[in-house]
Amino acid sequence: MRAADLLMYFKDAPTRDLGVSEIADGLGMSKAATHRMLASLRVRGLIELDETTRRYSLGIGIMQLGLAYMEHIDIRRMAHPELVRLSNRTNETATLSVRVDQRRRIYVDEVVPRREVIMSVSLGTPYPLHAGASSKAFLAFFTEDGIDRYLENALEPVTDGTITDTAALLKELRVVRERGWARSTGERRSGAASVAAPVFDHKGAVTAVISVCGPKERFEAEFDDCRDALLESTARLSARLGWEPGRTER
Repeated sequence: MRAADLLMYFKDAPTRDLGVSEIADGLGMSKAATHRMLASLRVRGLIELDETTRRYSLGIGIMQLGLAYMEHIDIRRMAHPELVRLSNRTNETATLSVRVDQRRRIYVDEVVPRREVIMSVSLGTPYPLHAGASSKAFLAFFTEDGIDRYLENALEPVTDGTITDTAALLKELRVVRERGWARSTGERRSGAASVAAPVFDHKGAVTAVISVCGPKERFEAEFDDCRDALLESTARLSARLGWEPGRTER
């Protein structure tokens, strides 16, 4: 475990390189033990030594481990416990969406509450990125060019409540991006209301969106609690993917 402590010490250090004394003092180890551990980590490419300054930094092996981890992430498997927790806490339906291309997204998982009247979604059915809270939570975090390209095509209605006016949608997307969550009332499904928020990866890009949804009349009264619970869930998942606040791409 000391090797893991040493690597994590680099992650939290104020500078990218450290001397042996700094590491030893920080971890409460002897210099001899620190030298041995650094030598072992260097062999595996996890630590690098600058021969001129005699200071150590994280090696390319760390990046390779990180990339391997990211390639094997199953967002549906990772997010499912959060959906269960979120549905139990709000007593409403919790969903997970991913994008299939630059214009559409699909639901890939849902957890429904144990109550008589619920909202359920169709897994695998594609929806446009301007219709509904989950869709807007994706589109709002596109680059400006990406949003412009999306708006080159007509905004087809899914329901009578779908935003089909370009200026109105742009205004809505700016609000969504600023506050970090989207809401919808009857935009994708008549009679339904929802709140949705993005899950960010280590680069600050949106990798998925989680939502809480329910019947419109009931949902309005419980909106604040649902939003707060949702944001806690997306923050936990984003942190697991390596996201840090302030690193969102644009």
